[in-house]
Amino acid sequence: MTRFLFDGDAGAPVTVLLAHGAGAAMDTPFMAGLAAALAGCGLRVARFEFAYMAARRTGGPKRPPPKVEMLCGEYAAALADLPNGARVVIGGKSMGGRVASLIADEAFAAGRIAGLACFGYPFHPQGKPEKLRTEHLVGLRTPALICQGTRDPFGTEQEVAGYALSERIALHWLADGDHDFAPRKRVTGLTQADHLSDAARACAGWIGAL
Repeated sequence: MTRFLFDGDAGAPVTVLLAHGAGAAMDTPFMAGLAAALAGCGLRVARFEFAYMAARRTGGPKRPPPKVEMLCGEYAAALADLPNGARVVIGGKSMGGRVASLIADEAFAAGRIAGLACFGYPFHPQGKPEKLRTEHLVGLRTPALICQGTRDPFGTEQEVAGYALSERIALHWLADGDHDFAPRKRVTGLTQADHLSDAARACAGWIGAL
């Protein structure tokens, strides 16, 4: 597997660097669908894998992610390896977005990124709403967008409304979406693909305003 999977026009003015979630690789249907939707909005997308996930492709053991500090270092290395020439927004799905958020302010202050985009942010572990992962988001200085399903078990719309978050963070809610943005079709008449397209359009519009 190559270092990056690219989608979109190589000459696009903005590249979105995306990392995967804790238990699924960079080429899952969700990641592929999101990348295609973002590319369809005129963005260049670069997906990459953390080492523990890449190791599974060569017969390595199915280990859980390492400590977040190690993942932060790997994300920073992927950012450094991106080809130069375009503005960069970092982010990812679930854990990938969380890791990106932890390195965002340093990268933003250094002028290496223009913003942060998270898709299904894990505000807390599933079933443990008291264990918040929001401390660093209170004072976040990087412009950020979080696209979130309203019934995401890692942070519902009702829960997130009570969090203290930086004013630099914009929230885009996907009606009845779960952690993978899938709504109940009988409730909304919408599909996961509809929500992926919605999230991509929201992200492109937000990037255009940066």
